[in-house]
Amino acid sequence: MKRRSMMTLLACFAATKGHSTTSDRMQTAARIIQQQIDAGILASAVLHVRQGKDTFQQAFGTAGNTDAIFLLASITKTMTAAGVLVLSDRGELRLADPVVKFIPEFNEGERKQITIEQLLTHTSGLPDQLENNTELRSRHAPLAEFVQGAIRAPLLFNPGTKYHYQSMGILLAAEIVERITKTSLPDFLAKEVFAPLGMKHSALGLGSFKLADTIRCQTEHAAPESGAGDPQATSWGWNSPYWRNLAAPWGGAHGSAADVACFLDSFMHPSGQVLRKETTRLMLQSHTPGLAARRGIGFALGPEGFGKNCSQQSFGHSGSTGTLAWADPATDTTCVILTSLPSRLSAQTILHPVSDVVAAAS
Repeated sequence: MKRRSMMTLLACFAATKGHSTTSDRMQTAARIIQQQIDAGILASAVLHVRQGKDTFQQAFGTAGNTDAIFLLASITKTMTAAGVLVLSDRGELRLADPVVKFIPEFNEGERKQITIEQLLTHTSGLPDQLENNTELRSRHAPLAEFVQGAIRAPLLFNPGTKYHYQSMGILLAAEIVERITKTSLPDFLAKEVFAPLGMKHSALGLGSFKLADTIRCQTEHAAPESGAGDPQATSWGWNSPYWRNLAAPWGGAHGSAADVACFLDSFMHPSGQVLRKETTRLMLQSHTPGLAARRGIGFALGPEGFGKNCSQQSFGHSGSTGTLAWADPATDTTCVILTSLPSRLSAQTILHPVSDVVAAAS
């Protein structure tokens, strides 16, 4: 094994298996989660915090152990973005390239102006979900149909003029990766991102994992686009074999808390194993000056949405299934909270309160 690769794996090992912090604040963070378990509101969770050389990790409820695999939801977007930037490092695309260069049929009207950067920063004008999203999912449409829908979807505004969170932009960015590499995005990420970082409990889609190997989502509180708990959505909702295998590049990744922390650490302490150091810095810079949100390439930029004491350097992402992951280079802290309770409930009762405690302990 190459020395750099070995160093990367050792760094991740240290981050996930290192000394456990026993500070009162970490215990307070854990108690916030345990109270929700004891009240019967939350079924499963894992908390993973690294501060400097110390690591605190704990599993809750039916998670069983800290390697439990959760549906990460929109944290997936950061991983898809990393895959796109792998190709940028290789000179196979540029962020400033128009999408139409790689998807020729994406050529009507203002679409010709949309760049890859705008797909990854939610400024393309594409919608978050397609108008026929429910119909597509309910009949178990393949991902290719979502791609065709995104290619034809009406733009909400002129590219680059506004910020509007949009999963369909991430989908088209993933389509560009597949067209360039002639490889499925799940296989590409497994080889180019997950394996080099030692992320053995991660996959886009289920990969080699079985559905039974993963944590079930509490779908009675699911997001509207995922069925909102409607019993009729059982066949295509978060826990369905269809959705777990679809490998949606905007929300279909699975992973453990330690793996997500390792991914974040690869940006705070880049080794060059996956991306060039200058590329990781580029992804963590604001690409939306003057717009409604601070966004990097694939990442949300803090401190808003993370811990109250997080710095302007903090970055990360949340997920509608009840997940939140952030890192703060100013304090050398990574915080990953994976739960089974959708963020519509867990954001205010678990994710943000725990993050506030962790950030205050930094």
